[in-house]
Amino acid sequence: MQVAASQSFRRVLSSMCTEPHPAARDAAERFLASNPGDPTTYPTVSALEDEAVSLLGEITGLSDPHGYVASGGTEANIQAVRAARNLAGTDDPNVVAPESAHFSFQKAADVLGVELRLGAVDDDRRADPDAMTKLVDDDTVLVVGIAGTTEYGRVDPIPTLSEIAHDADALFHVDAAWGGFVLPFTDHEWNFEHAVVDTMGIDPHKMGQAAIPAGGFLAREKLVLDALAVETPYLESTSQATLTGTRSGAGVASAWAAMDTLWADGYREQYRRSRANAEWIADAFDSRGYDVVDPVLPLVATDVPRETVETLQDRGWRVSPTGSGELRIVCMPHVTRSMLEEFVADLDAVRR
Repeated sequence: MQVAASQSFRRVLSSMCTEPHPAARDAAERFLASNPGDPTTYPTVSALEDEAVSLLGEITGLSDPHGYVASGGTEANIQAVRAARNLAGTDDPNVVAPESAHFSFQKAADVLGVELRLGAVDDDRRADPDAMTKLVDDDTVLVVGIAGTTEYGRVDPIPTLSEIAHDADALFHVDAAWGGFVLPFTDHEWNFEHAVVDTMGIDPHKMGQAAIPAGGFLAREKLVLDALAVETPYLESTSQATLTGTRSGAGVASAWAAMDTLWADGYREQYRRSRANAEWIADAFDSRGYDVVDPVLPLVATDVPRETVETLQDRGWRVSPTGSGELRIVCMPHVTRSMLEEFVADLDAVRR
């Protein structure tokens, strides 16, 4: 059977994944068969994971991070809910998150038997602290804030949400899966230095330019990982805190290689390019009479009619809508100005 050609990113405009950096691609291939889930058998990739976690801590303002390279933001969010549930003293746990939270929290609630309470967002599509506070009670084990929402690129008021969580004796989790590799170059307050954040998800395989799968789960305190650990009697290592058991070393090595190569100057320059592209495409939509959601991070949403979006999809553009129906453009590292110019030319053609 003939192997199909790999996916081209030439017309991919709504994905939060991107082409991996060459160093990340090479590292992924070299460590494909290593298993970080068995660290004593595969010590080299285990050491790389320690270095990757240290780099993630540097990026997120945590000097002594505890965590591991996960499969992505979904796993990190599930682990945050799981740890909070395991550490709490209630038989009826609930998690409070904004309506803008990623759908992985619905999976977490379903799998872990935890009630998920979603609070309203404000006019700028950020978590509303008053709405979140009203949902918190004595059985709340975790409050969630988003640092770079998947639909609009919004950053919730992280310090305020942290106070709400800890006033209720709950843990506080920040989902920075997409935003974590661009926010260090902004003025937003979002990380462990800005607030008492207990856990965080941040994905090297998104803006970090690592190969899939390469997520990150970080915790301020070791007790969080201890709450996740199970005994591993047939391995030389005695316990395991990850959600998955066997893992490919490709994600670990790729995450380390991408961050080692790009942090911090490479990521800073990429953010500037992505930001400039987001502003350019936002202006292009605005000048054509579309209502545009002001881009806070390099993500643009605009009210292009569904019929027009479908026609653009027929022309090969990989674009998708928000839950409210706006066209959504994510200016990932593979998105160039020439791609956007070609997209706008097609948009003009289908509008005639």
